[in-house]
Amino acid sequence: MSTGTTEVSRWKLYMAGIAFTACVGFSFFGIKQCVPFADTLILLAYRYAAALIGVILFTAASKAIGTYPKREPGRPKKMLYMTAMFYMLFMILQILAMYFATSIEGAIVYAMVPIFAKIIGRIFLGERSTRLQNTFVVVTVAALIVLVILNATDIHLNVTGLIIMTISSIFMGCQNVSARYVRGVFSPIEITTCIAAGGFVIFYGAALVRALARHELTSLFEPLVHPQFVIWVSFLGIGCILLSAQFMSFMLAHMEIVQCTVFNSASTLVSIIAGALILGEPLYWYHYLCGALILAGVVGLTLAPAEEANSGKSLRDDM
Repeated sequence: MSTGTTEVSRWKLYMAGIAFTACVGFSFFGIKQCVPFADTLILLAYRYAAALIGVILFTAASKAIGTYPKREPGRPKKMLYMTAMFYMLFMILQILAMYFATSIEGAIVYAMVPIFAKIIGRIFLGERSTRLQNTFVVVTVAALIVLVILNATDIHLNVTGLIIMTISSIFMGCQNVSARYVRGVFSPIEITTCIAAGGFVIFYGAALVRALARHELTSLFEPLVHPQFVIWVSFLGIGCILLSAQFMSFMLAHMEIVQCTVFNSASTLVSIIAGALILGEPLYWYHYLCGALILAGVVGLTLAPAEEANSGKSLRDDM
C-alpha cells in the first residue's frame, strides 16, 4: 500500500473500508422501510436533508473541540466542487436509468465501477496497479456480476437504460479519481460537506418545485409524521451518505483507487447476506461460492503490495 500523503495505520483504513461496506450494504433495508411512505424523489430529498443536518452537527462539534481541519489559503475550490458534482451526476443518472432498466441490470453495470475508476485513474493521475492487483479486481468484479445474474429473476436488455447506467458508473469512477486527486488539499469532511449540500439543493429543490407545481405541498411533509420513516431516512442520510462518503474519501486519501473501489462490491454481498438474515431470503450454493471469491478479491487487493510510484499525482503536485 502506498499513500502518497501522510502515513496512516493500515488498520484504520481497513476499519474504514469495513464500515463503508456495512453502511452501503444495509442501505437496501433502510430503503425498503421508507418506500411505503415516500416516492423516490422525496426519499432522496430527505436522505440528503438528513446528511446535511449530520454534516452541520459534525462540523459544529469538531470546531468546538478544535479538531476540524484548518483551511489553507489559495486552494482551488473548483476541484472540490467538481468532486462533489461527479457524485451528483452519478446519483441523478442512476435514478434516471432505473426508469428504463431493472435494478438487477443497474447492479451489473455498477459492478464495473472499479474497472472504470482504474482506467480513469491511469489516464488522468498516472496511477498504476500491479498485475496481482489487476487479478484481484477481475476476480471480485466477475464474481459480483455472476452473483447478481444468478440471483436475478428478471433480466432484459434495455439499451437506453444500459447507456445511462454506464455513464452514471463512469461518473462514479470520476468521483473516486477526483477525490483521490484532491487528497492532502481538501479533507474528507470538506468533500462530504459539498456532496451533502449539493444533494440537498438539487433533490429537495426538485421535490419542492414538483410539489408546488402539483399544488400538493403537504405531500412533501406528510412522510415526516411517520416515526419509522424519520428513523430510517436518518440512517440513509447519515449512515449511507454522510458516513459512507466520509469513509470513502478517507480511504481515497491514503489508498490506491483500485483498493478502495472494490469495497463497493463487498457492500453488495452484505446486502444479500442481510436480506437472508433479516428478511429470511434464501441463500443458495452460488451465494457462498461467489461471496467467497468477492471476499478473497477484496482482502487480496487490500493486502497486495504496491510501490510508492503507483499512487499517482495529486492536486498538491500541481499547485
